[in-house]
Amino acid sequence: MFNLKNLQQAAEDFRYLLNRLYSRKASLELVGNRYQLNSDQRHLLHRGVFSNEDSQRRKAKKIPLSRIRNKELAIDGYNVLITLESGLAGKLLVLGDDGFVRDISGLSGDFKKSKTTDEALQLIFNALRKTTPRNTLFLFDAPISKSGTLAQEVRHRMKQEGLPGDAQAIKVPEKILIGFPGVVATSDAAIIDRSEKAVDLAATILRQNRKLTSLIHF
Repeated sequence: MFNLKNLQQAAEDFRYLLNRLYSRKASLELVGNRYQLNSDQRHLLHRGVFSNEDSQRRKAKKIPLSRIRNKELAIDGYNVLITLESGLAGKLLVLGDDGFVRDISGLSGDFKKSKTTDEALQLIFNALRKTTPRNTLFLFDAPISKSGTLAQEVRHRMKQEGLPGDAQAIKVPEKILIGFPGVVATSDAAIIDRSEKAVDLAATILRQNRKLTSLIHF
């Protein structure tokens, strides 16, 4: 699917430019053109390559799943679900320089619930039962079709699982996720940058339940 050697070289050049404070957008375009990368390859670099400064700052905020015990937890619903579903389906994932695993599907706006969604949700609930956060808030983007129905299902299943918390479909989840007074579960760089602590919930669950054979790291 990808020429990894070519991509690795492109990643090195992209990172070099970012470390020297060049524009992210312009740097990606320059490197993409230089190595004749297609849109998927450019997206892979965009999701996985960051400046050393950005990477270290996010790594300092990242905590293991075990440390959410007795903490308030907010879950970036579609971000976690799509990453988890992609991993379960063996789709390509990228381990970013900042230590967070991301999918490259670009499916968020076209998300549709499937049997894999049910499996992913159950794995999340299993993890939450073991780590026992004080309260868990799932947040889904209301503009995405059937988000309200999904939030309602998650609320019902949380009650069945005996998990304290709530699930909501709201217009702009970032308004709650950014500055949340607890831990956020997401791999969204913009949210991590403006949060105190973050957990890579999808990646942790995948590592505990699957061999990540589709994971790329630059």
